Amino acid sequence: MKRRSLLLWAVLPAIAQAEVEANTASRAQLESLPGLGPALVQRLLAARPFKDWADLTRRVSGIKAATARKLSAAGLRVAGEAFSGAGREPG
Repeated sequence: MKRRSLLLWAVLPAIAQAEVEANTASRAQLESLPGLGPALVQRLLAARPFKDWADLTRRVSGIKAATARKLSAAGLRVAGEAFSGAGREPG
């Protein structure tokens, strides 16, 4: 039982940091996600807030459906939601 408790305390910080909200995250939090470098983070920061993923993909150059899917899998959320691909821009 003691080992299980220790394991839980070791895993909780990783779980808590797994999701990063695009609308409120700091530059450092955004840059911690794989696939988000300084230039893309700057474009995200300049364009926020975002209503949803469709809004983000429309207004931030360099983020289309494939990138949004990868960023979402890495923990990026928009208005608390993971990317679903629904409602994305055509083309």
